[in-house]
Amino acid sequence: MKLGDGVEQAIHSVTMLAGLSPGGVLSAAALAEFHGVSASYLLKHLQALSGAGIVRTLPGPKGGYRLARPPAKITLLDIVLAVEGPEPAFRCHEIRRRGPNPPASHLLTKPCGINAAMLRAEQAYRAELRRVSIADILIELGDLDDGTIAERSCSFLDAHERKSGGTG
Repeated sequence: MKLGDGVEQAIHSVTMLAGLSPGGVLSAAALAEFHGVSASYLLKHLQALSGAGIVRTLPGPKGGYRLARPPAKITLLDIVLAVEGPEPAFRCHEIRRRGPNPPASHLLTKPCGINAAMLRAEQAYRAELRRVSIADILIELGDLDDGTIAERSCSFLDAHERKSGGTG
């Protein structure tokens, strides 16, 4: 399975937004700068996150993005589904029924075994992504960090965080 670059960018952006102070926001341009990615490409994914209720958009000169709910209430699956959509990675088109000499219909009464196996794998994959929250990612990062990652993020937030005035 291959996920688009937008998933990685979205997860990192949500993780970065988790470090904002109450009422703070970051612009899409600042998030793109921090991660070294295209602002226009990232903006597309931020809009998808906003539509899914993961981030909130605040308009205006002091506007930007912030989390719409606590990091513990945002899972990796929420982000993947927002960016990639809800469709399963594998879609069975019943090609076993095609070709010049397909099997008799009575041999095809059960669901395709390949499709069934792929759906089980998809369910396991989604269950694991549903299990991991942004808060979990932040805890794991904190356990690994010798202080340099936190310093880098905090310095960037100090320089780029905008105060919007509200916390809601």
